Amino acid sequence: MTSGRAERAIMAYGVISLACYTIPMGTEIKHTHFTAEAWSRFSARLAQETVLLEACYRSGKCSGHPPVGGFEIESWLLDKRMRPVGENVSFLERFDNELATYELATFNFELNNTPLPLQDGVFHDFLKEMHALCRRATTVTEEMDIRLLNIGTLPTLKQSDLCIANMSPMKRYHALNEQILRERHGRDIVLDIASDKAHLTLSHSSMMMESATTSFQIHTQVPFDKAHHYYNASILASAATMALSANAPLLFGKQLWHETRIPLFEQSVDTGEGLKRVSFGSGFVRESIMECFRENLEKYDILLPIQFDSEAGMFQHLQLHNGTIWRWNRPLVGFDEDGTPHFRIEHRVMPSGPTLVDMLANAAFYYGLEVKLAEACEAGEFACDFDTATENFYAAAREGLGSRVRWQGKQLPVRQLILEQLLPLAKEGLEELRIDPKDSEYYLSIVEDRVRTGQNGAAWQLAYLARYGEDMERLTQAYWQHQQEGNPVHTWKIT
Repeated sequence: MTSGRAERAIMAYGVISLACYTIPMGTEIKHTHFTAEAWSRFSARLAQETVLLEACYRSGKCSGHPPVGGFEIESWLLDKRMRPVGENVSFLERFDNELATYELATFNFELNNTPLPLQDGVFHDFLKEMHALCRRATTVTEEMDIRLLNIGTLPTLKQSDLCIANMSPMKRYHALNEQILRERHGRDIVLDIASDKAHLTLSHSSMMMESATTSFQIHTQVPFDKAHHYYNASILASAATMALSANAPLLFGKQLWHETRIPLFEQSVDTGEGLKRVSFGSGFVRESIMECFRENLEKYDILLPIQFDSEAGMFQHLQLHNGTIWRWNRPLVGFDEDGTPHFRIEHRVMPSGPTLVDMLANAAFYYGLEVKLAEACEAGEFACDFDTATENFYAAAREGLGSRVRWQGKQLPVRQLILEQLLPLAKEGLEELRIDPKDSEYYLSIVEDRVRTGQNGAAWQLAYLARYGEDMERLTQAYWQHQQEGNPVHTWKIT
């Protein structure tokens, strides 16, 4: 049975993210091939819903509620040798909670939380709920004699694990894979990721490479008329949030980017046509968040022409199409409890892990910083142009806390920027949200200590390999043990 809190979460957000794209809760499709009529009908409905959403926006009929926060945690299921095990169907049946759902691969799943207003003791509520969900998930995995792990990319993963046989058994995933390959005219997906330590090049015959990337995705529901300012703010914040949270330095035994998820996801669902399906976006928005949805309509091919019988005002075709376009900061459409459409900004930058307290600290930093940068954007004060923000983001993905960025015309270490400018801004933002000062101080102190020590998840993994050699099973065992203990990553020892 769905809990009352879960029902409110689904109602508030309208949809729950299912692996690679957003689709109404509980929906499955009947087939993976589509007729020419299906493409035409979907295109017409998408255009109709985009026009209707713009009319709602311009007439002020969208939600103006103060910020509401929520997040998703993507996780791995492993055996005792820390290798992926395809048991998400059995796991989710036993877990039996609407806040947990499938991911693309049978060895992944996702936990959602209940979205709540960003005020007062919201972080206490987030922690209480997620602790309960994680305890329950751990109990279920122990009963199944398997393990749960939160990490950006799995060190023990092999390319052979990413086969179609390990795709979760829903037709919607197979349909999406077929349509991406159709867009590529049957060409294999090619990975090409290089660092100063290694260079990985390979080809793969499906989009299953995407399942090697697991994320901590943060949502902020924002007042409709300020949504574009929050979107721009999230773009500006991305280099800092990327650097402090990096936790994916390894893929197939190679030491690549500190956050290898970024190029891996971008390349694994590259259709090879037009604008990239996964990207940092095409620019700041100028007048309204609707610019993103018009771009979706005009510049991105439809991948899944699934037909819904709902009224145009439910925006299901628009939601589905938007969910097959993976900007690292992605605007979403949902509904308040009274049915009023709302906008959310989904910050997709951060990886899963290392611990729940680390992820909540990341969320606190992001929420506070987002508020202050949105105010600056509204005043026309941008710390850098879009091209510079893009360069900053990819520098942070490559080098993590060792990166250098440009901010307000100056180039400086990202650690210095965070400590001297962004943490104070985040604190001010949390104060404006009226977050409990004790929670604000606690979580921001974790971010500060992580940045001062220079030890995020990626740095710890690389330091462990430097000491003990490239034994990926031993590394993952040590990581899992620290995660079980629950202490923030900056305190982890290399033992």
